Amino acid sequence: MIQIIIFTALLLISALSLLITLFYFILFIINIITKRQTNKTILHLKKAILITAGFIVIMFGFTAFSHLLIKTPPILDSHGKVLQSSIAELKKIKLNGRDEWISIRGKDKNKPVLLFLAGGPGGSEMAAVRYNLSALEDNFVVVNWEQPGSCKSFGAINTKDLTKYIYIEDGYALTDYLCKTFGKDKIYLVGESWGSALGIFLVKEHPEKYYLFIGTGQMVAFRKNDEMNYEKAMEIAQANNDTKLINKLKANGRPPYYGDDLTWKFSTCNNCLNEYMAHNPEIQNFKYDTIKTIGSPEYDIPDKINYFMALFKTFNNFYPQLYNIDLRKDYAKIDVPVYFFMGRYDVNAQPSLAEDYYKCLKAPEKKLIWFEHSGHSPWINESDKFIHELLKVTVQKS
Repeated sequence: MIQIIIFTALLLISALSLLITLFYFILFIINIITKRQTNKTILHLKKAILITAGFIVIMFGFTAFSHLLIKTPPILDSHGKVLQSSIAELKKIKLNGRDEWISIRGKDKNKPVLLFLAGGPGGSEMAAVRYNLSALEDNFVVVNWEQPGSCKSFGAINTKDLTKYIYIEDGYALTDYLCKTFGKDKIYLVGESWGSALGIFLVKEHPEKYYLFIGTGQMVAFRKNDEMNYEKAMEIAQANNDTKLINKLKANGRPPYYGDDLTWKFSTCNNCLNEYMAHNPEIQNFKYDTIKTIGSPEYDIPDKINYFMALFKTFNNFYPQLYNIDLRKDYAKIDVPVYFFMGRYDVNAQPSLAEDYYKCLKAPEKKLIWFEHSGHSPWINESDKFIHELLKVTVQKS
């Protein structure tokens, strides 16, 4: 958080200095044209240029320095010392030639490995998972992956080149890396929102690498889901007599959306639904603390910027490829146990679609577990129950 404040202050001061420099430059030109005395103006202009350059250098220097400070906090014992046999690493690795980041955390590096797939596409949740699901570190080596095009891995690929198969290939490469690094034959896989679909893709393609899959906020049929979300958002807007939102939804039209403004149109619905869930008294601990998340030590200054860039640019460029995916048709048979952890009051990933998928899904074992005080994110809304249910389905699997 301190980094954000300092960087913002430096940015504002640099911008102000640049404006002052521009003012004196314009004044200098005017003086030349009108043949007025320019000595004093030149002196002011030189000072302004030096001050502006100085602040810009400081700003870029501070940005570079922030990279040296990135870390995932160590895991400490009751005496405040680093817990023996624990692991807490933030590292960049090569996945199919691309530089991508992961965090690895656990109280015992010999425990089973659990890979958490963030939502998005383009989302980053390594800090949020640490805040909300830290108790998992008692039983697992918890790995969070910055997927290509997201936050810390934003520069891994031109987002226009992203495909479903790149996500699958890199996800498998990461799984293979984790198995080799920790001496495991298989790992556990958890995915939320977009990550829940990616998780299904991975266990379908490489069932031999995973004990099971847990999907939460399970996405099933993206186009149908967006159509249902649009209808729900319109219903909410009409119930609230929100003329501005009604007109905005009508102007955007029904999904699917394409083009440079896809993210903005999508956000109109999504923001409405999130606001609706935020005011549902049945949902516990709804708030996702974005400021706390981006202020975390896992992210340097460019990461904090890319955190938002990815949510727009990566989402905008990749999301349309998901419109034709329907897990009920394309992924009706999975060769590992599958569990859905669904919020009863989720209006983002429509629960009825997850129920349909659950009914038609063929898997060695499957279970649909309801979280009665959750919306789209049971892992945040009811984190204690989430951990409890996760431990129940993973016990004795490894």
